[in-house]
Amino acid sequence: MNLPNKLTILRVILIVPFVLCMLLPGLGDAGMYAAVAIFIIASLTDLFDGKIARKYNLVTNFGKFMDPLADKLLVAAALICLTANGRLAAWISIIIISREFIISGFRLVASDNGVVIAASYWGKFKTTFQMVMIVMLILNFDNEIYQLCALVITYIALILTLVSLIDYLIKNKDVLKEQK
Repeated sequence: MNLPNKLTILRVILIVPFVLCMLLPGLGDAGMYAAVAIFIIASLTDLFDGKIARKYNLVTNFGKFMDPLADKLLVAAALICLTANGRLAAWISIIIISREFIISGFRLVASDNGVVIAASYWGKFKTTFQMVMIVMLILNFDNEIYQLCALVITYIALILTLVSLIDYLIKNKDVLKEQK
């Protein structure tokens, strides 16, 4: 197994201690800081696995399948924990997670038709803002300016989630046409 695939597997494994730090009662600030550290490390594995795979021609079918799945699992776990902790409205989590299911299904249909749908710039911006939003919501500093910034970042992430969904659907609408 190559290094990019090991990094992807590490990202999936890190979800367990991340969720424990987020949800176990009594951990206080230590749990919050540990969760942020784990989330950032897991997010960085996503950055590095792709760069390494492309640079050294280590792209594999396993990586093509597991990398986006690992990303979705990490983000979904974070959103669910934040909702459970009362730091994120459930409807926002539902919209973001729903977008991921829609795009995943769309990619499966495309793949079945021999089409690969690459990540768009909108999708990359969306991911960046979601990651920043998650870190800010976990830290949840009791400061008006911080709270306002976290709210603005949350709504930017939400808007980019919807824009990237629409962008994918419009650019790839032919994928959904029935093949004969």
